Amino acid sequence: MDEVDRILQAWARETPDLDVSPLSVLSRVSRLSRHLDFERRDAFSIHQLDTWEFDVLAALRREGPPYELSPGQLIQQTLSTSGTMTNRIDRLTERGLVERLPDPKDRRGVRVRLLTPGREIVEAALADLVEREQHILAGLNAVEREQIAVLLKRLVQPFETTGA
Repeated sequence: MDEVDRILQAWARETPDLDVSPLSVLSRVSRLSRHLDFERRDAFSIHQLDTWEFDVLAALRREGPPYELSPGQLIQQTLSTSGTMTNRIDRLTERGLVERLPDPKDRRGVRVRLLTPGREIVEAALADLVEREQHILAGLNAVEREQIAVLLKRLVQPFETTGA
């Protein structure tokens, strides 16, 4: 029995007319999310990164050379707002991890480019993150991992704007 089982039992006792069964899945997802957040923050802090910094740098790194995206693309990939992204780009620029460049296709547009120090730090943080996440998933075999991935994808899809 885990904490969620205890919560479900208490709710079933206190609110017998209410079906609290969704909590069986989603409370565990929520609790897992909090544990993963702690692990990620710890992995990134070793590299002097906040989670949001890793997210922006990783989005740029995934693009491949020349590691550029528009602020709008970064907003979409990191689920942030325009004002937040402007602030984040400013802070990463001040740290020498990214630079702003004029968009050659749009005179009013800007591109954000990952610089070498940003690439190096995000690659090191990613390696540490993957090692930690491998450890977290060590109790599951490949088939179980795939099953969970498929089911979680189905749950997340209605919230995602890009679909697929």
